[in-house]
Amino acid sequence: MKRSEINSLIRSAQACFKNHGWVLPPEPRWDVTDFGLGQWRHYGLVLINLAEEPEYCEKLMFALEGMTTPCHTHRKKKEDIICRAGHLTIQIWSDLSQKTDGALLPLKLNGKSVTATSGQILELPAGHRVTLQPGICHAFFPRSAECIIGEVSTANDDLNDNFFTNPDIGRFPGVEEDEGALVRLISES
Repeated sequence: MKRSEINSLIRSAQACFKNHGWVLPPEPRWDVTDFGLGQWRHYGLVLINLAEEPEYCEKLMFALEGMTTPCHTHRKKKEDIICRAGHLTIQIWSDLSQKTDGALLPLKLNGKSVTATSGQILELPAGHRVTLQPGICHAFFPRSAECIIGEVSTANDDLNDNFFTNPDIGRFPGVEEDEGALVRLISES
């Protein structure tokens, strides 16, 4: 990604957070990714790690309409994905083959235990959440012009516990320096 694109996405996220009353902590840890695919308008996400503890993690994320977080799973991490503003669509599968074979998936939707099927699409308007157990594959994208997404999870390990369907995906982007950095990214620490 070009540094100018990263800076622009950070500015857009900052404006969206401010517009919706989200105050960021001092010196937030920013992460902007195109998942190594070089197409951030199609595959991209802006993330801020709010809490990074051995037992738990909290993130605030931002995406524009058209930006997808590709299908992935975690072997260890249990997580709640929460639509904080806008409208979020999440699709779930039983495994990385993304089969829509009717396999049953236990999850919680807004705190209530439900059973979904592999390939099911869940619509999360603002305030709604889904709890995903380790092993449930998922991809998500906003249905609104912009979306603020929350994540509360067990410990986060971006390097060793993200498994994507597409083997070409890299968690962090390469950066082409075409202007000065607005912030230092997590991957640059």
